[in-house]
Amino acid sequence: MRIAVAGGTGAVGREIVQRARARGHDVSVIARSAGVDLRTGAGLDAALDGVEAVVDATNVATLRADESAEFFRTASSHLLAAADRAGVRHTLLLSIVGIDENPHGYNAGKVAQEAVYAASAAPWSLVRATQFHEFAGQIAGRARLGPVQLAPRARTQPIAAAAVADHLVGIIEGPPAGRTRDIAGPREERLERMIEAWVRRSGRRGPVVPVSLPGAQMRGMRAGLALPGPGAIRLGPTFDEWLGAVPRG
Repeated sequence: MRIAVAGGTGAVGREIVQRARARGHDVSVIARSAGVDLRTGAGLDAALDGVEAVVDATNVATLRADESAEFFRTASSHLLAAADRAGVRHTLLLSIVGIDENPHGYNAGKVAQEAVYAASAAPWSLVRATQFHEFAGQIAGRARLGPVQLAPRARTQPIAAAAVADHLVGIIEGPPAGRTRDIAGPREERLERMIEAWVRRSGRRGPVVPVSLPGAQMRGMRAGLALPGPGAIRLGPTFDEWLGAVPRG
């Protein structure tokens, strides 16, 4: 099958590309680095020529609700319109667990993105996942004050990006199914503990200070609004098992 991965250069997008190719699919990447701009739609028609299925794993680097909503609404509208013109048979959206209960900040964009898909006549599937194990390192890189590492408090049930990718490839190989079961890691974790473990694994020995960040999105995560429900599929490895395979330093 010929598959295009929107956001194929991101943390989970790269894993999707790798795993789809390993299963024998012809995979291309939709990204600005590949000459495709989802904000304007430039290059999309050429990128989807002959494509049978699309996985939408796009991302935007903002915590502002208005910026996130504008990006995802625009990008998804362009992607779905081009997919329709190309006769794509299946489009799969990756979203986030709990955004209905915590539709703030970045999550506001994912709510808007899901609404675009729901209103579309395109044949689509939707998978919501919890935060990735890799999230700890991403947050650690953004929350340093000199030698001090800040560790935002939150409840999460993280999942490995590789496990997400394997699941998504299995979904895109089948028929469009609308919203499917949520996926999550095997157990609940504290984000602040994950960040400290990541920092120590990377070789840093400075202070790690737990903090409660302001804002509705982070308050919701501290309250457990990003945790999966009982019907979610649990996929390993645990965070500690995953971190143990990450090279030190």
